[in-house]
Amino acid sequence: MIPSEIENRIARYFLHMYLPDEVMMKVEDRLLPSCISIEDEAIDHDELVRWAIDIIDKQLENKRFR
Repeated sequence: MIPSEIENRIARYFLHMYLPDEVMMKVEDRLLPSCISIEDEAIDHDELVRWAIDIIDKQLENKRFR
């Protein structure tokens, strides 16, 4: 099993290298207000991840990566 720190670093690389800028901006626009207005310990990380995945899935529907 790959350690979670390694998975996180790979995921960050993928997001920044291959996710179209407009998709990343939509994710940031949705998540940043929640991250700014709520204290760190009160942030529901699972919910933020679900929101981001939903945006990415909708924006990349039927698109393929090389």
